[in-house]
Amino acid sequence: MDFKIAGSDFIVNGEKTKIISGAVHYFRNMRGTWRDIFKKMKAMGLNCVETYCAWNMHEKKIGEFDFTGNLDIREFIKTAEQEGLMVIVRPGPYICAEWEFGGLPWWLQTMDDMEIRCSNTVYMEHFESYLKAMFDQIRDLLFTNGGPIIMLQCENEYGYYGDDKEYLKSLYNIYRKHGIDVPLFTSDGTSEANLLDGTIDGCLATLNFGSRVSENFKAHDKLFPDSPKMCMEMWNGWFDAWGDSFHHKTSAEDYARVVDDMLTKGSLNMYMFIGGTNFGFTSGANHYEKFTPDVTSYDYDAMLTECGDVTEKYLKVRDVIKKHVNYELPEIPQNREKRAYGKVELTQKGGFFNNLENLSSPVFSNVPKCMEYYGQGYGYIAYKTKLNRDYINTPIVFTDLGDRAHIYINDKLNGIVYVNDDELKATINAKSGDTLTILVENMGRANFGPKMMRKKGIAGRVLLGDRIIHFNWDVYKLPMDNLDKVEYEGGFEEPSCFLKGTFNVDKVADTFIYLDNFKKGFVVINGFNIGRYWEIGPQKSLYVPASILKEGENEIVVFESDGLKGESVVEFKNYPTLE
Repeated sequence: MDFKIAGSDFIVNGEKTKIISGAVHYFRNMRGTWRDIFKKMKAMGLNCVETYCAWNMHEKKIGEFDFTGNLDIREFIKTAEQEGLMVIVRPGPYICAEWEFGGLPWWLQTMDDMEIRCSNTVYMEHFESYLKAMFDQIRDLLFTNGGPIIMLQCENEYGYYGDDKEYLKSLYNIYRKHGIDVPLFTSDGTSEANLLDGTIDGCLATLNFGSRVSENFKAHDKLFPDSPKMCMEMWNGWFDAWGDSFHHKTSAEDYARVVDDMLTKGSLNMYMFIGGTNFGFTSGANHYEKFTPDVTSYDYDAMLTECGDVTEKYLKVRDVIKKHVNYELPEIPQNREKRAYGKVELTQKGGFFNNLENLSSPVFSNVPKCMEYYGQGYGYIAYKTKLNRDYINTPIVFTDLGDRAHIYINDKLNGIVYVNDDELKATINAKSGDTLTILVENMGRANFGPKMMRKKGIAGRVLLGDRIIHFNWDVYKLPMDNLDKVEYEGGFEEPSCFLKGTFNVDKVADTFIYLDNFKKGFVVINGFNIGRYWEIGPQKSLYVPASILKEGENEIVVFESDGLKGESVVEFKNYPTLE
């Protein structure tokens, strides 16, 4: 087994080979779907699969690594090999990918003097520990060891971020020190500045773009004339953010032409082949002038839909690939079954405040601090205090907020403040001795740009009027990762509440849940958090993979933060609505 780069060519076992690859994130797709996805890749003419690796999923707690279930990258790679695919691995440590914190673990933000994506000593210690654990999983699957992995990436789009060449050199050396002896590469934007800042000697320079092949390779042709031409992320769609007016789509015909142009020039990796789903609280965000958190679906208008169905774009690109390969393409596998389980009434209801002590034990704090300070990464956090005097039409002001706060007086909703509001304030009316509670939702850390290190929860000060609110708070950590202790009685008038019901499944299949009578929250089915919903859209349904269902009775729990706008009924249909 031999894979090497010779001049402008990739050589696989002695033969010049175009790499025709597609991106599949194992952590966004259920383990039971991997083989079906790979078969559809082969049927489209691909010879390779590429994946990012999500550090924050593999090391949720410092030094505790998880490579099981949907995180079993080793099994993902072996299954790809069984289906006749080569593999490209992009382990980060930073991946972007519209994934929470760009794949970095939240706990990095708790460390003094932490600076990410540079030669910061503490950062480098932790990511080397992660990379070592990752490499121990995949080292024997390298092409040099008889496995399918042909290349690994160092960092990701670093030319968009910084110019710390010593950091990139250190990464390169870490890979080599830990036995990664296949070719390494970088991937960056197309400008000369991107390439000068993001590339490094010893790593193949690849590009990321979605159109205009010749134009986007001008700087690369100038700087790397004797190098393989590969688009490592040939974007075929885009991602959606909450509040977008539409679901992003691109022309199948236009993308097929770009694939044709790229295969004439060199090799490519289609981003995405299948987008998958941001299950749970894993979606990232962009944050420039405004904070724009991503929706739960990562459909991306890719070759396959979020649930793995073949698209028109798939068929158009397949026809193009046929012109560039000398092998017969297998028959396209059938799409997996979808079923509609109908309407389900959530008959049990438990108020948020009735369950606050069931879900968390309070921590005393002189002043409210960010979520990370209390050792929490995801979900919600509640801050509770008693007021010392009357407040009449008094503004409550946040100097910084991450990301959306519900303000309660005596457990009654008084207002909602969102980080995108023109002013981070509301108005309260309260008497001495009243209880003020602030429930803050973390809607996803930025995965790109200069605001990645922005904290969640109450990240600044809380002012009542023109002064800091008094210094006695009980803080409740609410990661919402275990709802077993929720009691479904009392608090029926609270807008923030837990609702529970059951539904029967006669035959297990993929399905889609609609929450038309709900405003904002998340859904848990049989203990699995399938993700967030929000009435502002564009996404109107959530994908429910077959593997989390079972024949017979199934349980559904919804946390609704803003209050129902109709009956507590959801509906399972056999098709999605993403706009």
